[in-house]
Amino acid sequence: MQTEERNAVKFGFTTQSENWNGRLAMIGFSAALIIELLSGKGVLHFWGLM
Repeated sequence: MQTEERNAVKFGFTTQSENWNGRLAMIGFSAALIIELLSGKGVLHFWGLM
């Protein structure tokens, strides 16, 4: 039986990387929503990109 280190760095489409990708996407979406609610502008307008 082979044991795997839980904190080992792995590359590619692993469960750990997909979990982090989802968490960061939720944080980014929440931040964009909060910016829009507080400023009354879209994110691109808020940053002056449009």
